[in-house]
Amino acid sequence: MVLMTHPAVLAGLVAEYEMESQLRTAGPHGPVRQQMEDVVYTLCVSTGTRDMDAALAAARERLSTAWLGDMDDAGAGARQGRTSNGAAG
Repeated sequence: MVLMTHPAVLAGLVAEYEMESQLRTAGPHGPVRQQMEDVVYTLCVSTGTRDMDAALAAARERLSTAWLGDMDDAGAGARQGRTSNGAAG
């Protein structure tokens, strides 16, 4: 059985990565660096990939075909970094 991260969680991770990328160019150190590493790791795990380019491509591909459904259900999980079934995403 393959577990798939909810599209709302993937969308949040991609948005966070893009924000962290912009912050990192301003100063790639301290908490921003650690947050970026955490987002990269989570995106790779969530997409079953091993590098950031592949993770972003996989996440964007999945998002392009995903139906996000009712954001009330998935949105709370996305805000907590969890999949819709409560597993870490």
